[in-house]
Amino acid sequence: MDSYGDVVAAEDVLLFVNAAITSTGQREFHTDAGEQRLSLDFLHAYMLGNYRDLYAGILALDINDHNAALVIRRLLETTGEATADQRRSEGRLIACRLATLPPQRVYRLFGALGRAGVNNRRTRAIMRDWLSARPDLAFDAVKYRSGLKRALRHAHLAPGRAHLTPAGEELGAFLFAPLSRPRYTTPLFETWRRAHYEKAALYELPYTAAEGFAAKHGIARDVFLERIAPRMTRLETLRVQEAARRRGTTAVPADLTRMPLTRLATYVLSLPVEDRLRRRTELTHALESAADRVAGAHRGSWGKVTAVLDDSFSASGSGQKRRRPLAVALACHYLLAALASDYTALWTSGRTDALLGHPYGPTPLGRRVLDALGTSPSRLLIVSDGWDNAPPGLAAEVLRVWRVRLDPRRGTSIVHLNPVYDAADFDVRRLSPSVPTAGIRDAEDLPALVEVAQFAEGRTGLAELTAYMYARAARMLSEHHREQPR
Repeated sequence: MDSYGDVVAAEDVLLFVNAAITSTGQREFHTDAGEQRLSLDFLHAYMLGNYRDLYAGILALDINDHNAALVIRRLLETTGEATADQRRSEGRLIACRLATLPPQRVYRLFGALGRAGVNNRRTRAIMRDWLSARPDLAFDAVKYRSGLKRALRHAHLAPGRAHLTPAGEELGAFLFAPLSRPRYTTPLFETWRRAHYEKAALYELPYTAAEGFAAKHGIARDVFLERIAPRMTRLETLRVQEAARRRGTTAVPADLTRMPLTRLATYVLSLPVEDRLRRRTELTHALESAADRVAGAHRGSWGKVTAVLDDSFSASGSGQKRRRPLAVALACHYLLAALASDYTALWTSGRTDALLGHPYGPTPLGRRVLDALGTSPSRLLIVSDGWDNAPPGLAAEVLRVWRVRLDPRRGTSIVHLNPVYDAADFDVRRLSPSVPTAGIRDAEDLPALVEVAQFAEGRTGLAELTAYMYARAARMLSEHHREQPR
């Protein structure tokens, strides 16, 4: 049996994991950005001070990129407080997690370390190894030029070192004196040089670099977007399309075929209802295809599943996270339909057409949970911010009676997934002590989070949780090792 200290440690870790999955320090529907950041900073400091090994191990879990970067920064800032063994294990975890982060976020992290004066040997080695593993530093030099310059200076790296970049000695010249050479042998550098004088050259550059040249040459926006479209990423295409929609103009259509599920759901909800109706076949096919990719070999293996999905007014999120809770619910809806052999969806609003959903009305979770239990599912998933208010507290009472009186042997698995961090409680808001709650940011993480929820249910302790985290860390390290160039 776990000691009281082990129980507290397990609860602390799970509380932090929920926060690190859901919170990005931005405004939510019920709390502002300042409260979010203050609450999150406290949790990071508390975990680092009390459970350093577990704090580092959380890098192997499905926490969001914002918190992964914060964990890495705090570990590197406190290198002097770690033992030699801790520094070795932390270094491996940090290297693996950095490899999965978007490069622009890594460059921002390196910049933050520089401004904070974090320049120990371990930090410089980690930066050197990450830069050495970049597939094309010439591309980074063009797209993330200021970030790469700061990183090289901070890590005391000579750009021309052969192991660092295929661009050779030209990298240093390009970064620190870009127009000092009459010609570059590195094709992308030469294209960038020619783009100062030739309009045609800018269309061979990454979108973010080409945009400045287009403005310099006075190229019409619609002409530029049409010609640069093949060089744009999916996210850049979506952003341009959304900006055009707000202006009432048209833009290059987004390719939805390979878009990640939750991002696709966010895009769908950004469209006017008229556009969703007109493009119903295209959007439905894209969402179902994305859900199938996530489900993979587990498609149809979850048996009879019922989902209670929150589309109440609070699902509108905030100005910084517009419709994010509803987008997570919509993405979960399509993923659960792929995972289940028999699926029922119950939206809090009572709507039945998920594609046309929008945030509206109160949150009658208790009534929908009653309806859901009436379908006799083997799994019940509740995706909601936990603000049960029509009437307040009904969901908690329904779930309590169900667990204690009607289903004490737990024939129905019930998990509450919450996409919103509650800064006041340092956790995601829970519906009932009898039902495990896990934070969720992306629907793609749903299968793993349902697995993590067993620890929140109180039937397993610190030893099992630690073993699970070590297993995830070992898997991440193994995958990272296989992906490294030989």
